[in-house]
Amino acid sequence: DAVTVAPYMGEDSVKPFLIYQEAWVILLALTSNKGSHDFQLTEDANGERLFEKVLKKSQDWATDEQMMYVVGATQGKMFLDIRKHAPNHFLLVPGVGAQGGSLAEVAQYGMNDQCGLLVNSSRAIIYADKTENFANAAREAAQAVQREMAGYLHDKGIIPCKA
Repeated sequence: DAVTVAPYMGEDSVKPFLIYQEAWVILLALTSNKGSHDFQLTEDANGERLFEKVLKKSQDWATDEQMMYVVGATQGKMFLDIRKHAPNHFLLVPGVGAQGGSLAEVAQYGMNDQCGLLVNSSRAIIYADKTENFANAAREAAQAVQREMAGYLHDKGIIPCKA
């Protein structure tokens, strides 16, 4: 179980969700939508971006076993900045496929020693085909993403063999 929470109202708006020890709290950090740059990349007087402030401050509220972050697959090399501030947290990564996110970049820049990624590729799978062949096309699309990710996990030494 998990709940996604916008952290922008601060600790008191996130803490009520953290009482459920068996559930994850997923905070928005750097999302994949185009408008994410309107606020999430805004810098303060010291050059710190809003998403960095969220990552730093929120780690005072919970452990990396209770909280993870949403980081859109379209963010590419920005995963390096995310991992600098949250090296051990899981990242929920939407946006692979139809939204334009690259699984290769996500794996290259976002994976930690344990993987640390929950990658979502919804639209590329559910809209794989509009005919009566939908089920087969969706299965093939899902398997393709799975095989690609297995390759990255294998290359990093996280799993012993490619799927």
